[in-house]
Amino acid sequence: MRIGARLVDHHHHHQARTSNGGMGSVAYIGKRTATRKRSCVSRTRMRVMARQRRTALQELFDACRKIFKGPGTVPPPDDVQRLSHILDSMIPEDVGLSAERQFFKTKNEIKEIPGVTCTTIYKCDNFSLCIFFLPPGGVIPLHNHPGMTVFSKLLIGSMHIKSYDWATGRATSSAPSSAPPHLRLATLKADRVLAAPCDSSVLYPTTGGNIHEFTALKPCAILDVLGPPYSKDDGRDCSFYRDYPYTAFPAYDEVAQEKEGLEECYGWLEEIDLPENSHIDGIEYLGPPINIEPVCH
Repeated sequence: MRIGARLVDHHHHHQARTSNGGMGSVAYIGKRTATRKRSCVSRTRMRVMARQRRTALQELFDACRKIFKGPGTVPPPDDVQRLSHILDSMIPEDVGLSAERQFFKTKNEIKEIPGVTCTTIYKCDNFSLCIFFLPPGGVIPLHNHPGMTVFSKLLIGSMHIKSYDWATGRATSSAPSSAPPHLRLATLKADRVLAAPCDSSVLYPTTGGNIHEFTALKPCAILDVLGPPYSKDDGRDCSFYRDYPYTAFPAYDEVAQEKEGLEECYGWLEEIDLPENSHIDGIEYLGPPINIEPVCH
């Protein structure tokens, strides 16, 4: 599946599509199933049984359903901490994966690099749960998350992450006329390597590294929680960027003076079309199921 106008908006709508040709596929561990007795038991016993059956993924889903209130809202700090705590404790097996098993397979005998893939566990107007699979060298290019709060948990592998927020205050001056058009100054928030197991991260509509890029160093599986999901109709379309070092186009003296002595680094971002070959294939989710029925008390 070749992504057309936008990268992330498209793959969330194609969770059932399977890679074709020589694209990589994802190998899950044996699918777990649970049967539910339908005999008449007391409501108290049913609640006890439900708690015993509750998986980490189910706990995450239930928390998301309570916490995310829809477009224009940001979870309060206590809810952010709650979701982060759930994600921090999650392991690959919670979504049907295994760190001990190679989850990229090529369908052809000819060696070729598998592409980046994504599977959507669940999606509604308020939030979505999805997993990105990146082969070694796979890249999710620099992109933004307009009006969104996003939690990311690296379940398997290692990757380089680079992220920015738009610069604020006096440091918002435009680049010199010698620079490419439409450059905008941004603050570099992260430029480092993450390796699983590690804690989750969170970004907000205007802070926390809302514009980011992932580059896989080893095969990666990343669990993402987006609230709310991308929606072009609601003004949450995905934009892509090319970044330049701050020193490539030095700004006016007052900005340079302000920058001196600060630990934060700056970069210039230029909005671009979807980079060539930056496509994501949608694959079917085959991990543990979630119960989407309302919980009765």
